[in-house]
Amino acid sequence: MQRNVALFFDANLSPMSEERHGTRRSGGPRKAQEIFDATLDLLADKGYEGLTIEGVAQHSGVNKTTIYRWWPSKGALLGAALIGARQLDLAPPDTGSLQGDLEALLHTIAALLTTPPASDIAVAVLGAATHSTELAAHVKDFFADRIAREEPVFTRAVARGELPADADPMLLVDLLAGAAWIRVVLRQLPLEKDFVSRTVHTVLAGARAAD
Repeated sequence: MQRNVALFFDANLSPMSEERHGTRRSGGPRKAQEIFDATLDLLADKGYEGLTIEGVAQHSGVNKTTIYRWWPSKGALLGAALIGARQLDLAPPDTGSLQGDLEALLHTIAALLTTPPASDIAVAVLGAATHSTELAAHVKDFFADRIAREEPVFTRAVARGELPADADPMLLVDLLAGAAWIRVVLRQLPLEKDFVSRTVHTVLAGARAAD
């Protein structure tokens, strides 16, 4: 798995205040990344029902009391792992055009849904969130974090005149990601070679026509 984000320990941040914000990137135990990696690996292997803090402790080499100190439940732990894990990190693309940026984002989403273990993680989280109100709240935080990271793509597009100032970034991302989710997860169909470019073109053409 690719690891590309450093995680720093900040002794001034309390476990509970950090948990309420759904992120551990600016605070957490010294081996937070090992905990996150173990959490996502176990989720992909055993599903949400099989994910336990005891199992994460064993696989990460961290005492379970340390994990419980920061995350009092597996839902809270998984929510933090989704946002803070390096293997799910997202760097917003900057290709010079909105079409290129959205194609890069959709390629990332498509890879997430079609490449194990990320695809197993995505499907397990989606299924579990429909049955766990606690996990659903943390998944909501994850998507809020993602749209915040993607915001520069749309800010630049507005500045270049590619989108109107009142364009809805969340709607555009939902249309693109939703197309991939439905095609891959629900319809169980492969993505054609031109799926990404065709989907982005269709969504943008619709947005521009409305404008």
